[in-house]
Amino acid sequence: MLHLLGVAAAVMISFSAIFIRYADVSASTAAFFRPAYALPLIALLYALTRRSDTRSRNERLATIGAGGLMGLAFTLWNYAIAYVGAGLATVLGNTQVVFVGLFTWLVFRERPPAMTVLAVPFVLGGVIMTTGAGRPDAYGDEPLLGVLFGVFNALTYTAFLLIFRRTARGLSQPSGPLLDATIGAAAATFLLGLLTDPSFDLRPVWPAHGWLLALAVGSQTIAWWAILAVLPRLPALDTSVILLVQPMLTVVWGRLLFAELLSPLQWAGVVSVLTGITMVMLASAAGRMSARARGGVRTRT
Repeated sequence: MLHLLGVAAAVMISFSAIFIRYADVSASTAAFFRPAYALPLIALLYALTRRSDTRSRNERLATIGAGGLMGLAFTLWNYAIAYVGAGLATVLGNTQVVFVGLFTWLVFRERPPAMTVLAVPFVLGGVIMTTGAGRPDAYGDEPLLGVLFGVFNALTYTAFLLIFRRTARGLSQPSGPLLDATIGAAAATFLLGLLTDPSFDLRPVWPAHGWLLALAVGSQTIAWWAILAVLPRLPALDTSVILLVQPMLTVVWGRLLFAELLSPLQWAGVVSVLTGITMVMLASAAGRMSARARGGVRTRT
């Protein structure tokens, strides 16, 4: 049952970029309404489980600040979708898996597994190939600009994850940190929209806001709550495989629904990036399983 819920959540999240493309609003508008529409439902989830939230005031403020980074990442990702399509933008966003490992190595001196280091050339080489290298058959209105936004999105989301994971560590229910992060994301995207986007629009228009509501309730709330609540209870290897479902499916949806016809070089880049991400996830899964095994041995003795 847990596996089924995890896969269902990953499939739901795989439609995030699709909903944004269907909404067809400015990047800042979509970025703001994603957390704004999600807030009431997440607040309800938090009200039902708030007794399990043992974080201090400073930890909650740090999570709200991290949410601001998440909001910035949403905005950058939406620009990437506009410039290079849903599939490529989502694959590029998932390079945060590699960046997290590198940042924890450089900042927290947590040496990554050898496979993570070996994955870096695959990811970086793949990112370069997804630009299309200036070839006329490259997909996207602005492939190079889209890739740059996609990479900056991944870097920003990496910073968010590093803070979020530390402030949410040890909690049995994810609704509290998810609520605080969503508040921070809504505030940050509102300010970014007002200050940087002349097309930022708060008027609800149908059917655009129907797609944004589906994004907020489905991907941002239900799916992410399931990911945070269910996946930590699954074996590490299973979790890694489930998380890979999302970027691969988004590439499929982009091809089927929007005819995102990537060039051969861009397809090679997608394969290279996903290969690197797979290597990192498998290395992480092996490390967690090894740590649990050592813990089990110590417990039995």
